Amino acid sequence: MGLNLTSFNRCNLPPWAIASRDFDENPRPLEVQGVREENRFLFDLLERIDDPGERGRRFDDWMNVRFQLHQWEAQETAGARRSLRNGYPRFLRGWGVDSSSVEGAVLKGWVESRMGIPPTFHREPLGDAESPSRQRYVADRTRGHARTSAIDAQLDLLYTYTQYELSRRHPGERWITLWRGQNRLEDHDVVEEIGRREWVLRMNNLCSFTDDQERAWEFGDAVLEARLAMGRVFFAGHFLPRSVLRGERELLVVGGEIRVRRLLA
Repeated sequence: MGLNLTSFNRCNLPPWAIASRDFDENPRPLEVQGVREENRFLFDLLERIDDPGERGRRFDDWMNVRFQLHQWEAQETAGARRSLRNGYPRFLRGWGVDSSSVEGAVLKGWVESRMGIPPTFHREPLGDAESPSRQRYVADRTRGHARTSAIDAQLDLLYTYTQYELSRRHPGERWITLWRGQNRLEDHDVVEEIGRREWVLRMNNLCSFTDDQERAWEFGDAVLEARLAMGRVFFAGHFLPRSVLRGERELLVVGGEIRVRRLLA
């Protein structure tokens, strides 16, 4: 089943370009338009900080102030308190527990709305817009949005910071090599078989990888290696001091057609 890409997004590249294997073969800068300009004071501040840990703390502080995440206890109503308390860290935690959770639906929905790439899996393979599986995904996404305030804007800035931090930690690099451990390789939609252990797979619009090859073996009896464009990295858990994904060195990656190689144990 192919990806039914939307005709619009909020990026500087069209959906078909981001979702294609060519994006990994010829990486280009990818950004959500307007986000860095709207937060230029933050990025000017980060430019003056050499320590990556301190940059992460300053970003966290900026998010707390910009979206008032630290003021949830002062709100007058339970709904308002819940909306602020359920900021972007909660959605990342939810993904870490279950990528098919309500929080996972919101993150996949962000990729769909910003990149124009819809998910192919949420609890189960997703059918067309009228299918029960797609309707359940939409319902989860809607429930997640109702829990918080401006979550898509928070995720816009999270992605933009991640891309900035990658450029600081890997200056001049256009690619990053990551690994993914899993059990059921046959669940993937194979676009092309390149060799006995190498394929182009159509992967979900957001999926988990790690930059620690040994750690990848903890998550399945098969490990896939991928050389990805930097622009695909939505979030890296070890970039933020309070991230629940920090210890596992987990990175969330925008999917599409991904060339992978299976490693031998």
